[in-house]
Amino acid sequence: MAVNLATKYEKEIAKVFTLKSKVSGNTNQDYDFNGVKSINIYTPVTQPLNDYKRTGSNRYGDPQELQDTLQEMEVNKDKAFSITIDKGNNTEQMGAKDAAKILALEIEEQVTPEMDKYALGRFIDYAGKSEALAAEPTSDTICTALSDGMVAMSNKNVPDDNRYIYIGWKWFGLLRLSKQFIGIDELGKKALINGELGTFMGAHVIAVPDTYLKKGESQCYFVITHKNAVIQPKKIQDYFVKENPAGINGALIEGRFIYDAHVLGARANGVYAAVAASTKQAAPTFSFSGGNLTVTSAGATEVRVTLDGSDPRYSKNAIKTTSGGTIALPSGKTAAKAVALDDALFTSDVATDSERTVA
Repeated sequence: MAVNLATKYEKEIAKVFTLKSKVSGNTNQDYDFNGVKSINIYTPVTQPLNDYKRTGSNRYGDPQELQDTLQEMEVNKDKAFSITIDKGNNTEQMGAKDAAKILALEIEEQVTPEMDKYALGRFIDYAGKSEALAAEPTSDTICTALSDGMVAMSNKNVPDDNRYIYIGWKWFGLLRLSKQFIGIDELGKKALINGELGTFMGAHVIAVPDTYLKKGESQCYFVITHKNAVIQPKKIQDYFVKENPAGINGALIEGRFIYDAHVLGARANGVYAAVAASTKQAAPTFSFSGGNLTVTSAGATEVRVTLDGSDPRYSKNAIKTTSGGTIALPSGKTAAKAVALDDALFTSDVATDSERTVA
């Protein structure tokens, strides 16, 4: 007769490697989404200066009513999870599955990466400037590419503090070889933000998995954000461990989180992304006939058009259509703007049509 030896299972559960949030805390916290699904933000449109006239009336210029643009930001992502730990199974596994630890594990391995990747994807797709690089950065060109982004933001009057560079690990490895990069060893005892590995031209450098900056197969190399230009609203973050709920002998672990991420249109110049040229949707083109404007961007999932001069990426007044869609223009003179979005490619540049006249 054979002797069956007992098998011992360790109580310590093997966990996959996890990352703390790279984005949380680095975004604008001025806006309150509590109790609402969306908020509207008005942006005043300032006027160019006039020459002061020393005689006559209206010496400061003819008074013009202040105009504005409107951006609506919604919170649309609604995710959840539900896990049971049967008491019988857990007992026969030496109580290895502690409910509180499993909850923490679910947040670390699933919730946090999902929210970070989504936020970075939104920042890239709605960046004020999306630079299409003809070639992938190398150790010789990565600093130039980053410098171009920092300079572009500065020339748009973006403050030089509170800037964050989210860069894929592949390209951070190239950056780290540069003498222009200030490594973490030189930061001394300075308090570090989540995941910071150094600074570049004063911006905090945060390396993230390359996949965090991908959209399908399309790769972004890095995205630079100013803290006040982006928001990451989180309306609900509820997590529970319930012991012996109805119908279950054991633990029930459940969680729900409602969240989103946005670029503030008025501060869009504070977001700069560098993407592969082949992964960017083509900018829309226009044709006009009989008072109707046709907007085309081959392959685009959606085309957004504005007729009031506002940026179609952020404007609540944007008209949503498809490539080849036709829009009837109002009477008078109109210069339409359009942008093309795609499920697989990064958002196109904004195209501005020539002024059209409808009697």
